[in-house]
Amino acid sequence: MVEKVGIIGLGLIGGSLARRLNANGVEVTAWNHRPHPYAAAQAEGIHCVNTLAELVVFEPQALVLCNPLKAMPRILGELKPLLDEHPGITLTDVGSVKGMVLSQVEQAGLGECYVGAHPMAGNELSGWAAADPHLYDGALWAITVRPTTAYRRFLTIAELIVNDCGNRLIVLDSDTHDRAAGLISHMPHVVATSLINELVDNHDRNIAAALAAGSWRDMTRVALTDPNRTRAMVEEDRVNVEQLLRSMASRLTAVADALRDGDESAMGEFFAEGQPFRDYKSAREFPEGELAIPEQDWQRALLESACRGEAITGFIDAHRVRFRIHAM
Repeated sequence: MVEKVGIIGLGLIGGSLARRLNANGVEVTAWNHRPHPYAAAQAEGIHCVNTLAELVVFEPQALVLCNPLKAMPRILGELKPLLDEHPGITLTDVGSVKGMVLSQVEQAGLGECYVGAHPMAGNELSGWAAADPHLYDGALWAITVRPTTAYRRFLTIAELIVNDCGNRLIVLDSDTHDRAAGLISHMPHVVATSLINELVDNHDRNIAAALAAGSWRDMTRVALTDPNRTRAMVEEDRVNVEQLLRSMASRLTAVADALRDGDESAMGEFFAEGQPFRDYKSAREFPEGELAIPEQDWQRALLESACRGEAITGFIDAHRVRFRIHAM
């Protein structure tokens, strides 16, 4: 168990993480760029400090960056001399785009102590007022590592996720993560936004909005997120999102052509193609197993495990894990 954690940023994700860890008995100290959440956080037992220096002096085993990406260079610059004096602290983050964060961490000279992380949790709200420890219920995290990542650094963050948060994890490299996150998060945010834009531009928008029910709600929920936050996320993963949108546009054009031409075969193929995912979502049995993590080339072994659909659910010891399989 990781006993002491530092949190930088008490917004939706950072605040929810702080509250969850605190509720699970972890000693949490937090810093926020504005102190307005402090009274509420301290009332729950979360210690709040006024400077990053105070946060580092607390000597958390893990220091979690939950700040906006635009603030990352400044915060990393302030942290560099502080962490140089406290080399035992492992730095991680919760950002949805890992390649850009890794680049900024390396530019700041903090690559050795960094392990990337991304909790697959969130909603359309923001700020401490929306923070909820249950936001992480059932969440899967992606941990991102490099060939040079020290195993002890990985183990600190993995134990934080599995033991202290009660969550599952998979291990990826930054490029694999960003391609996958673009597919299941960043590109869909653009598609959801295009749906509400289509509604707003339509002459019958008020009638359509009145008729909108569950299907529309589910397809457009993420479009209700602060548009500046969504835009920043999409632009941070611009290369992957562009490629995915062009692929999506090609698919939609093919459907439009099939409708125009009355091509029943093409329409049938389109709606049948996704059946493996429907089966995946309807699965009720998830086989479990154990994996021995090798001391050498452990990064590749864990990436291959993720590709097989194996999510780590617990540690037997430092080099053996339990996993649950959910795969197509």
